[in-house]
Amino acid sequence: MTKALTKVIYKPDTQSTDEYTVIVDPDEFKKWKNGDTIPLAQVVDSFSIFHSVQGSQGILGTPSKQQLDTVFGTSKDVDVITHILQNGRERASDAFDSVALHLNPSRGSTGQDVKGKGAAGNF
Repeated sequence: MTKALTKVIYKPDTQSTDEYTVIVDPDEFKKWKNGDTIPLAQVVDSFSIFHSVQGSQGILGTPSKQQLDTVFGTSKDVDVITHILQNGRERASDAFDSVALHLNPSRGSTGQDVKGKGAAGNF
């Protein structure tokens, strides 16, 4: 089953490379953005806020409460997420397939081989 996700990205300053990201369900986000009274829990994938200091190419981390308070005036996740959704820009993301998620095919199978050797491994 494939789940389509969209990132909503907020840059506090046009010259800054800092970006704050929230992952949302694209259909529910569009309804929310158009004024429908949809609970925020249905719009966001999780109440997680991600931060990158290298723009969209950087590694996403979690911002500290102090960073959130400095940029958004609060560290409450609901208020920060609402601000990002209202003022951020939407960017479609690749879909995640929960059944066929490939970690690193060069490592071989992730299954465990339970055939053959006994407890000592020398049989």
